[in-house]
Amino acid sequence: MLITPSINGTRMLGRLDTFAEIGATADGGVDRQSLTEGDRRARAAITEIALSRGFTVAQDAAANLFIHRRGGHAGTPPLLIGSHLDTQPTGGRFDGALGVLAALEVLESLEDGNIQTAAPIELVVWTNEEGCRFAPGSMGAQAFIDGTLSDTLLASRSTDGLRLADELAATREALPQAHLCTLGKPIAGYIELHIEQAPHLERAGIPIGVVTGVQGTRWLKVSVKGEAGHAGTTPLSARRDPMRAANMGLARLYETIMQTDTDARFTVGRMTVEPGSVNAIPSTVVFYIDIRHPRLKELDAIEAEITVTLHDAATGAGCTIAIERVFDMEPARFDNTLINAIEDVAKARGVASTRMVSGAFHDALFISRVAPTAMIFVPCRDGISHNPREFVDPEFCIIGADILFHTALSVSEMPLAEGNPTIRTTAISNNHKGVGT
Repeated sequence: MLITPSINGTRMLGRLDTFAEIGATADGGVDRQSLTEGDRRARAAITEIALSRGFTVAQDAAANLFIHRRGGHAGTPPLLIGSHLDTQPTGGRFDGALGVLAALEVLESLEDGNIQTAAPIELVVWTNEEGCRFAPGSMGAQAFIDGTLSDTLLASRSTDGLRLADELAATREALPQAHLCTLGKPIAGYIELHIEQAPHLERAGIPIGVVTGVQGTRWLKVSVKGEAGHAGTTPLSARRDPMRAANMGLARLYETIMQTDTDARFTVGRMTVEPGSVNAIPSTVVFYIDIRHPRLKELDAIEAEITVTLHDAATGAGCTIAIERVFDMEPARFDNTLINAIEDVAKARGVASTRMVSGAFHDALFISRVAPTAMIFVPCRDGISHNPREFVDPEFCIIGADILFHTALSVSEMPLAEGNPTIRTTAISNNHKGVGT
């Protein structure tokens, strides 16, 4: 009788508990920010396991960590699987870590079963996916595809004032067991298991999301200028109030963009008011708008609607306005071969799945520029993430890892298409936080 190989779910769940203790917070969360001592401890722990199983370990100049299991065909580019180990300051135990530890379980289960794959399979731990301590997020993945870290980036400083170049060096030096490898290399493809970070799978009662791509994102900087005045003496007819203009325009946009298109996302996450006095009419209001949509045409239409609406509101309030696009990421489409492979595996394993677009950035977004890429999502309770209450049912952790295992096993035996076309990106200016997730 043919025995179907499978993962050791109990072992993986135990590892999730163990790694959650590294950077554990009193409220049940995890604070393991990138390139900190906690991050280094987590890297050391996974390296120790890898070496004990006979895998080889390497890291590159960006401190991306690679755990390699040999394939049967020498010289064949590896299939990468993995995610990240860094967290937000108020992070949970599953975001990133589930993808890494599930990938480790894939390698160990292949080893346990003495299964020889044609292509090597390699676990990758990307550096600084979250972008909360150093900007931008997905720094390691971007450096991997660029093949370099700029001098400007290396000179940048963390939220606690430390230089990136020094923190990268300290992280690499803390892991002398890993040999240094080049930054960037040919790969056969990349598959990432991740928690959904939204409530859709849970609400639908579906355990597996087959991610077809990542929605496009734009950030707009809006500057509204009026005239400062006395709050107690200036009548409405004499006011040129930029806060009034901003409020009128945003109120209209909140009533239209997401109300009329369920795929659209519209967020105002930062606003500053000058001079910032309680008893003075502002002279200037500056705020940032984050817009997202899976389709480029609709993203263009949303930006056009924002421009017209805010200009009308500013004119009506006697103010002037300037709108600047400071970040632009076109929608990304993942590889059809990998998407179909995940769906086929889920069907064969008797697991319900659905196709979906990711609303958040992930390292996979950037790797999809240079190699066939796909993602697997599993539900998280109430869609909560970046929060100590982040939770994934153990059953879904095991199902997700099982689908990753069998997909990697299947894909490692097939030739993959050329990498996807380059996604055009316009980086945000240096005085603002970079890409986040």
